[in-house]
Amino acid sequence: MARSTRAARTSPDEPEALPKWAEDEIKSVNFDDSQTVSRTGYILDIYEKDFKVDIQVYEPLPDGRTIVEGLDVPTTMRISEFMKGFVYEFKIKMYQGKLSSKLAELLKSKYAIDMDSIYRFEMENLQMLDVESDVAHGSNESSADANDDDSTD
Repeated sequence: MARSTRAARTSPDEPEALPKWAEDEIKSVNFDDSQTVSRTGYILDIYEKDFKVDIQVYEPLPDGRTIVEGLDVPTTMRISEFMKGFVYEFKIKMYQGKLSSKLAELLKSKYAIDMDSIYRFEMENLQMLDVESDVAHGSNESSADANDDDSTD
């Protein structure tokens, strides 16, 4: 007995695909003027071929997120010199695009996603911070104090 094409494409465990009109709206959203923010954090992953990075920041962005995936890096920057795990100060341009109330309601009712905007992020600048020497200097003082405490037994 042959299965229907629809049943073969989706299982009860997989979420249903967005309707075409919703995909089209998301792809053609108009982004408002940018807002530039500065945040400290570190690079999680680097995609040199695509000129994109994933970052985590210590202070949340205006929309509340602390992880940005697919942050666009200008081709004028030397992405090959970026290093994961080191602390940077990032200057990020945020663009916000409002979704229609119809799409926001669809996302909320059918997919349990409470979202009325989408965002696009571009790296404007980054500067590596020298926190390693601060940490090393501070830990030397702490271990010296700890040794003094141990000798008074």
